Amino acid sequence: MTEKNVQELSREELLGLLADQETEIQNLKTELTAAQEEKRKRYKKKYWSTLRSTIATLVVVAAVAVLVAVLLLPVLRIYGTSMTDTLNNGDIVVSVKGTEVQTGDIIAFYYNNKILVKRVIASAGDWVDIDEDGTVSVNGEVLDEPYVTEKALGECDIDLPYQVPEGRVFVMGDHREVSLDSRSSSVGCVAEEEIVGKLIFRVWPLGAFGWIS
Repeated sequence: MTEKNVQELSREELLGLLADQETEIQNLKTELTAAQEEKRKRYKKKYWSTLRSTIATLVVVAAVAVLVAVLLLPVLRIYGTSMTDTLNNGDIVVSVKGTEVQTGDIIAFYYNNKILVKRVIASAGDWVDIDEDGTVSVNGEVLDEPYVTEKALGECDIDLPYQVPEGRVFVMGDHREVSLDSRSSSVGCVAEEEIVGKLIFRVWPLGAFGWIS
C-alpha cells in the first residue's frame, strides 16, 4: 500500500486496519503461547519419563548389587587386631562364597552372632601340633608361615596333637598372641556351613588396595 493510498483512506478505515492488525498480533501471541505451553508439557512429560526410567534403573542396579554382595561377594569390615599384620582394624575387604577353602586361605565365619576372620591352618582329618614357642606343624610337617611376624602358643587349651573333625577346618589368627581361635575350646574348629566366604580382595584403605594373601 503506497503513501497516497494510505492518505486516501478514511479515519474509520484506518482504525479498522489497525484493529485487524491488533487482532492478528493477538492471534499470533495466542498461538505462540499455546506452542510454548505444548512444548513445556512435552518437556515435562519427557523429563518425568526420563526421571522414572533413571530411578527404575538405579533401583535395579542397587538391588543387583545388594544381591551380589549378600549372595556371592559379601563385603566385610575388619575389627580388632587378631589378623595383623595381614589385615588391620578398619580394613574393608571383599569375600567370595561357594569356593572350596584350602590351607592358607583367610576365611570369615559365624561365631556367636558375630563374624570372625581367621586363616585356615588345617582341614578335616589333619593332625595339628603347636610347640611351646608357637611353631605349628600339620601332619608332622612344620608350616611355612611368612604371614606371622611373632609366634606364640596363645590361648590354647586343647589337647595336642589335635585331629580336625570331619566337615570342619582348624583356623588361627595371624597375630598369634592375641587371637582367639581354634586353639581355644570356646571357639573350636569351624564347620563348613558356618563359613561366610573366603577373603580375596581389600578395597580400603586405598594404599593397601589389592589381593589378599
